[in-house]
Amino acid sequence: MAFSAKQSFTAAATLSENLLKRSPFLPKSQTLPTLHHPKKDVCLRKPLHISAATGFGSVAGPEDSPRAGVPCNAYEARSQPIPISIEFDREGAAQKLKIGAYFATWWALNVVFNIYNKKVLNAFPFPWLTSTLSLAAGSLIMLVSWATRIAEAPETDLDFWKTLFPVAVAHTIGHVAATVSMSKVAVSFTHIIKSGEPAFTVLVSRFLLGEAFSLPVYLSLLPIIGGCALSAATELNFNLIGFMGAMLSNLAFVFRNIFSKRGMNGKSVGGMNYYACLSIMSLFILTPFAIAVEGPQLWAVGWEKAVSQIGPNFIWWVVAQSVFYHLYNQVSYMSLNEISPLTFSIGNTMKRISVIVASIIIFNTPLQPINALGAAIAISGTFLYSQAKQ
Repeated sequence: MAFSAKQSFTAAATLSENLLKRSPFLPKSQTLPTLHHPKKDVCLRKPLHISAATGFGSVAGPEDSPRAGVPCNAYEARSQPIPISIEFDREGAAQKLKIGAYFATWWALNVVFNIYNKKVLNAFPFPWLTSTLSLAAGSLIMLVSWATRIAEAPETDLDFWKTLFPVAVAHTIGHVAATVSMSKVAVSFTHIIKSGEPAFTVLVSRFLLGEAFSLPVYLSLLPIIGGCALSAATELNFNLIGFMGAMLSNLAFVFRNIFSKRGMNGKSVGGMNYYACLSIMSLFILTPFAIAVEGPQLWAVGWEKAVSQIGPNFIWWVVAQSVFYHLYNQVSYMSLNEISPLTFSIGNTMKRISVIVASIIIFNTPLQPINALGAAIAISGTFLYSQAKQ
């Protein structure tokens, strides 16, 4: 029996050695383990497993290996999970969500303001007083916020108010002119004409400031001007005062932006407080002109007539249009602090689309296909302008 066991172990060792020596995957320099009998140099151990990491998987030659032999280690096969890490930019996602919330709020507030503003002007056709109430509501809201420390009051000086004055004058003219326009024509028509503001920006900057623009910028003005002209020519309820009011509003807001850019360099007043200060100064500028143009006597008669026709809801309309005017402007200035001018221009274009569509639906404004085509061309030109400007 002992001879038989010795003979079988010797045969097994010889066979395994011959097979491994003939294997094409085994480098010639590697040594092979031998089996020994416990009494006659034969040793029985655990089954041998050749590690692929240290044996067959190596491509290094004999000269690259510090050792001539490669040990064969016994191990148990285990599956190790491959770690997969998915990075999630929380700050970037939060910033995008914040900007999206600003845009959605800005558009929604602007739509609500335009609806209530038109309702008030239909029942109470006094655009100068309506404009004054809008500025008064915003000024009151911000003064209360500063007094109660809901918002931090800005640190201003005399130079700040001096540089703000021309901005406030242009803002006042633009605000009143747009309100006069809405009192004479449909909201959709006013905003179609106001979409031509980039054309005024380029013309004023080119001929008054000597600023040069690229060819794509000039070409983008063609659909803006053509679309506005086509829409005006096909407007069913065209009114010259309403048309000129929207055009004057465009021109005034261009100068407001120019004065604001020049005068506020280096100032540390944020968007919300900057617009609050602008509203307060515009209120002081507008009030005496509103009294001179319309007057308290006409206001009293018109107010009594509106309340008798509409009822107590008219008072809510006035409050809503005044508050929402301030809120939508405040959110737009706050969003300007978070985004680039290009993104702001695109957002402003999309805002006009939402206002035009909402006003047509709510007020059932008659719109010819050729008129809608002119509006689409003008707004598309505004979008192209914002792209070419960059």
